[in-house]
Parts: sequence; structure tokens; C-alpha cells
Amino acid sequence: MSDTKEDDAKKSVDALRPVHAEPTEIASITKHETMLAGRRLAYTATTGTIVLRGPKDEARASIFHVAYTLDDAAPEQRPVTFCFNGGPGSSSVWLHLGAFGPKRAAFPDPQHPPPPPYRLEDNDASILDLTDLVFVDPVGTGFSRIEGEAKPEEFYGPTPDVESVSEFVRAWITRNRRWNSPKLLAGESYGGTRVAAMASYLQERGMFLNGVLLISPALDLAALEFGPENDLPSVLYLPSYAMTALYHGALADVPVDREGWLGDVREFAMREYAPALLMGSRVRSDERARIVERVARFTGLAPAWIERNDLRVDIARFCKELLRDRGVLVGRLDSRFTGHDADRGTESMGRDPSYSAPHGPYAALMNDYVRRVLGVEQERAYEILSLKVNESWKWEIPKGKSGGYLNVVGPLRSAMLDNPHLKVFFANGYYDLATPFFAAEHAASHLGGEAHVRANVIEAFYEAGHMMYLHAASRARMRSDLVRFYAAAIGER
Repeated sequence: MSDTKEDDAKKSVDALRPVHAEPTEIASITKHETMLAGRRLAYTATTGTIVLRGPKDEARASIFHVAYTLDDAAPEQRPVTFCFNGGPGSSSVWLHLGAFGPKRAAFPDPQHPPPPPYRLEDNDASILDLTDLVFVDPVGTGFSRIEGEAKPEEFYGPTPDVESVSEFVRAWITRNRRWNSPKLLAGESYGGTRVAAMASYLQERGMFLNGVLLISPALDLAALEFGPENDLPSVLYLPSYAMTALYHGALADVPVDREGWLGDVREFAMREYAPALLMGSRVRSDERARIVERVARFTGLAPAWIERNDLRVDIARFCKELLRDRGVLVGRLDSRFTGHDADRGTESMGRDPSYSAPHGPYAALMNDYVRRVLGVEQERAYEILSLKVNESWKWEIPKGKSGGYLNVVGPLRSAMLDNPHLKVFFANGYYDLATPFFAAEHAASHLGGEAHVRANVIEAFYEAGHMMYLHAASRARMRSDLVRFYAAAIGER
């Protein structure tokens, strides 16, 4: 074939390829006021997208975000906190309308809400008086999406995810001239995985941080993945099972001193239960019987059931078994919630009542708020939680393989060693069966024994679940804890 014919053939093929329109960044700027901690705050909400570009200036993704900045504040003195939820595949709606934003979903706790219409109210636990806030929706969530010829695998995995959201942070900081502002990251659940890795990634590139907020974090996935080759989850879930059983009145012996009793559960889990599980079939029969009896006493489960399950209590089975005699299951995200499963006879839960309860109100309120109040004209669906993103996630390290679980404790430790001023705040819910509090304690204890590292780690525990801000008293207490944390992380200004 001649060069001319080859050129003509190439042009014909090129003509069949889709033409990707250059994405247009959207922006809506609105002014608001709120009362918070006895002060009237005037603030600006900037809602829109930032386009991430590749090495040839080609558009790769549009990242949707909502930024709240306090009016009449000196930007270089004003902290800014970037907030992420998890999934992977979740938008930032939960931290936005539940925990930190100026408005929050009015939600009955812990129960199913009444039918629509739902209601937003001023959030008296917001941290807008402490910091500017940027709520970020990673690619495939909210209104964020892939652009041009980029592929899902360029975003849907631990490493590319950290790279893309870190590029967003760099772009936002640069555009808003905030390089010298105090900077913090906040992440809930897999968002905690994300920001722990981001801290190291950003600091290696010259953007040092003041603090990292880990809300119900998942830092070591080996602590969460039940399997015949992995005994760690059974050990680290035990205190959460015990607290759940106590909450629902499922224990034969109710402790008088709850904190002392919970300390006993922790001690038993690490010093007796863990060694017995590690022994496998080599554990002595008398020791095995003693372990069965104590696990039953702490969890409210029948000894025969524990024996039948080889001493290991899987999360999905626990949620279904604990209150089986009452015909209900307990929630995974928040075990204070109860509900009915479609098939009562199965061993595993088919649904999570603690997710279905807030899902409807948060989805309706976010879709209304972003359009009616924040002024975004967009007909596309706002992806509250994208199962497509979750199912497309490339974990890089295969799950279920020995030594192959994602663990970001190491990167966070590196960030704390590189930056001896970096403060880390852990917020844990006693009734969280998605990311149990003892697993967070375990991760925190492995950040290092250096004096400055230990001093820079703050752990807080709340009488609620994964989304502890659903519980009014916990929400108020977390705000008080964060007032102190920000004072320590920012220092004297």
C-alpha cells in the first residue's frame, strides 16, 4: 500500500473514533450566613468542577467539589480542610451534610426516618468556624467524571485514586493562593485509607500538612477481611461485638463497670483469643472450651454456635445471629440500628438497615441542596454511592492472599516521621461493625513508638457507629474534640 493510501486509511479510521468535546468547568458562587458557637458567620460557597489534565494538557477528569470559605478572613492565616468519604465509590455527601458542613440532614437516630419531605437544618456541630472546608467527590462519584480518552483504570484503584485527588488538592490550593495556609485532610472509612496515603504523597511533593482527621478509618484491610487464612478480624471485632450485645440487652451478665469490662474484653482478645486462633487445630481441648465460654459470655452468642463456627465470628453472621430470636438483624455501619432481612433463615445478612435508613434522606437533600441552594444547574444524576466504581476498583494487591492486604499505616507513619508536627485524629464509634474501633486502635499503635509520634496521635471514642455524627451527643462531643485538635494542629496564629 502506498503512503497516500495508508494515510487515507488512517484518516478513515480516525473519522470513526468518537470526538470528545473539551469539558467546560462549572462554577456557582453563593453567599450565606449561619450561627455557630455563638457567632454569626458570613461565608461563601463555591460549587463546581476543576478539570484535571495530563502531560499533553489533555482533559482527563472533571472533579466536582463544594468549598466553603469564611468571608473577611485572611487566607494565609485561615486553615483549609479537604474532606473525603469512602466506599470506594462514595461521594462526600456524608461528611458534608452529616458532620462538618454548615447544613446537616435532620435525621432521627437510630431509626428509619419518616417519608419525604426531609429537612436540612443549621449544623451546630460544623467546624466552619475553625477551618475553610472543601468537600471533594472523587472520579465517578457526585458529578465528577472521566473526560476525554482517559480510562477507568486511571482512577479506580488505590494508587491512581491518591494521585488524582492529590492533583485536585494541588490545583485548588494553587488557584486559590492557599499554599501558605494551614492544610488538613479528613477522610471517613475508605476516605481514611485515601487521606492516610495522600499525606505521604503530598508531603513528598512539598505540600506539608498540619493534620489528618481519620473518621472511622480503614487503614489495614487485613483487619476487616474475614477469611480462613486471616484470624485478625475475629480478634479486632470482638470488642465491637461485645458493645453491640450489651447495647441490645443480649448479655446474660450485665457489667457494672462498663469501661473496666471493655478493658477486659480488649485484654482477652489480644492475650488469650488471638493466641488460641493462631494455634488452629493445635489448641488444647480444655483451652478451646474455655475460649468458647468466654467469647459466648462477651458476645451473647450461643456456645454451640461459636463452636460450630470454629471460634471465629464473621461480621455478616454476627449481625444476623445476635437477635435472631427477635426476628431482626443488627446494622453493619451502626449496630444500634435493627431491621428485617428478606430471608430470615440465612446465615448472612442480605441488607444493612443502618445504611438504608440515612440513604434516602441524604440523597434527596443533597440533590435538592446542590441545585436549589448552591445554584448548580445539572440534570445528570448526582452519584451518592457508585457501585460501578466500587466493583471496578483494582486493588493492586490481591485480596485474600497472604500478606496481600492494602495497608496504609506505613505511608502515614512515613508522613509523621517526615513532619514531626503532623497531628492525627482518630474518631471511632463503639457500634461500628464496618471499621471497628479496636482495629483503629491496633493501627494507631503501629504508627510508631517515637515520643513525638505518640504525642501527635489523638484517639476519641463515641457512643454511635460508623457515622457517629448521626448521634446528637456524639456529634457535639466530636466538635469539642476537634476544637482542641485544631488548636493543637494549627498552633498559635
